[in-house]
Amino acid sequence: MINRAVNKSQIDKITTAGLVVTLGIIYGDIGTSPLYVMRAIIAGADTIHAPFILGGLSCIFWTLTMQTTIKYITFAIRADNKGEGGIFALFALIRKRAKWAFLFAMIGGCTLLADSIITPAITIVSAIEGVLIKNPRIPVVPIAVLIITVLFLIQKFGTKMIGRSFGPIMFIWFSMLGILGFVQLIQNPQILHALNPTYAFDFLTKFPGGFVLLGAVFLCTTGADALYSDLGHCGRSNIRITWGFVKVCLLLNYFGQGAWILKNTDFVNEWTNPFYAIMPPWFLMPGIVIATVAAIIASQAMITSSFTLISEAISLNFWPKVRINYPTNIKGQMYISSINWILYICCVGIVLFFQKSSNMEAAYGLTINITMLMTTILLGVYLYYKHVPKYLLILFLMIYLTIEGSFLIANLNKFLHGGYFTFMLGSILFIIMYVWFQGRKIKNSFIEFLKIDQYVDIIKALAKDKSIPKYATNLVFLTKANRETDVESKIIYSILNKQPKRADTYWMLHIDILDDPHVLEYKITHIIQGILIKVDFKIGFKVQPRVNLFFRQVVEEMSRTKEIDLLSHYDSLRQFNIMSDFRFVVIDRIQNYDFDFPPREQFIMDIYAILKRFGIGEVRSLGLDTSNVTVETVPLYIDKETPILLSRNDMTRHAG
Repeated sequence: MINRAVNKSQIDKITTAGLVVTLGIIYGDIGTSPLYVMRAIIAGADTIHAPFILGGLSCIFWTLTMQTTIKYITFAIRADNKGEGGIFALFALIRKRAKWAFLFAMIGGCTLLADSIITPAITIVSAIEGVLIKNPRIPVVPIAVLIITVLFLIQKFGTKMIGRSFGPIMFIWFSMLGILGFVQLIQNPQILHALNPTYAFDFLTKFPGGFVLLGAVFLCTTGADALYSDLGHCGRSNIRITWGFVKVCLLLNYFGQGAWILKNTDFVNEWTNPFYAIMPPWFLMPGIVIATVAAIIASQAMITSSFTLISEAISLNFWPKVRINYPTNIKGQMYISSINWILYICCVGIVLFFQKSSNMEAAYGLTINITMLMTTILLGVYLYYKHVPKYLLILFLMIYLTIEGSFLIANLNKFLHGGYFTFMLGSILFIIMYVWFQGRKIKNSFIEFLKIDQYVDIIKALAKDKSIPKYATNLVFLTKANRETDVESKIIYSILNKQPKRADTYWMLHIDILDDPHVLEYKITHIIQGILIKVDFKIGFKVQPRVNLFFRQVVEEMSRTKEIDLLSHYDSLRQFNIMSDFRFVVIDRIQNYDFDFPPREQFIMDIYAILKRFGIGEVRSLGLDTSNVTVETVPLYIDKETPILLSRNDMTRHAG
């Protein structure tokens, strides 16, 4: 039996290697936020003074505490699906009891993808802009485009070698953040007064535009969803321990920037970036290099998470099937060419369109804010089904819907200044997911199941009928029938009506995608001994369904147990120990020319047909050997009574 069980203890296992890997792959986005958060806050200030800076820092501290530490580190990563996290894994936990929740999962997944598109652009450009302090004439945009191009070009080769260095490099990065901030903080320790939440309250209520600046504050927590999404790669305990170190370093740097601003209020303007200002002049260039490398790592993490997200979306029928490659043997590392180049074009487009990272800040944050809202809603549903006391559930939802709703209102103020860009990207992605999901749902509603008992005698007779040329020794069909007693009408239509297909053995392969992410097992049922065999594959939603490889292992194991004879059934070939022949038949239902859907469904099916052309067919997506596959099309309606549309009018003349 094929089996890939997940050791549940792994999610809570703490190792040095695990801590290093965790540090390297999940904190890139949130860890590079100091590059632009304080700059974005002071850029929106009418006047810069101590209460304003203390209020902004207080908002940052409590945002990181409430959003990242409490919501994600304390609550969200406890909602794991066999060790896997993320919005699609969360949806998989509840979809059987809350099918309607697919809309929230789709919206969250699409906005997370949109965030993945802008992250490389804003982080890399922000890092490189530090060189303008030395020489304002250095062309930032061409350098950023070059780095982004190289980054996306190397994806198809995998990132095994550079991935090993991510952890140590990010340790250096966070240590640098902490040390630079601490040096400034000890020169002005009064900045620690910002820990008092009253400064945050005053920031939001007393300063002109303070509430709107929540959109800038929110940038400090972008990337918190990545902590949850990468749960399966790192483990819960490793995330919690490393977050303690990361949060301290981030806060030291933010507070250090704030301390520097208070000492230099006369020199600070909307173009000042306090992140680079707190660096000693001799350290500026090394600091820029380290920041650029950290930005590349952050970008790499978001690209990788995009591939994982699309892979999960395909398994959940949220995305057209596309080709997935595995360039290395590292768990979870994959490469999706179509997604890679879509991300690349969008990233370069963002850099060329916005030119400066300060212009990108308006486009950044809105979509990830929506992702967090969707995660909160799905978490609420999950907690409800886990029978959490209602007063705690209501309290949780009230707190986080209020916090994230406030951030959303603030971020919507940036809509016309660039937020529309990522919102538009997210909307396009949502349309694709929604149409694909609904299109498959409409198409599957026409699946008709028949009782296989009614056809047992017919199949036996067909297998022995020498008057019909043998189609294949082993004829393999893919079926959606969950029950052993059922068979799809389209398969019977193909065997008996499309072209009578005689075979010695008929195989029915059923693929069941499970909510458990890593399951890989099968079950064999002999419906007609030696003539009709059904194989049920149970595959986790994060496992690539390589049916050709799986089926080969199944028949080889059945041959070893003497359940089947794998040698050729032709005497001339059998004497030379030639293996038996197999042929797959993949059947696709197409819309009848004489049948139309209702207008809404027809519109969805028309777009679905277009999207299908951009994806790969079932043959390639299931890893079937194209040399022994026949693809057939059958109408959606089979064996339906044909309505009487014509009347014969020659009967009277003939009788006369």
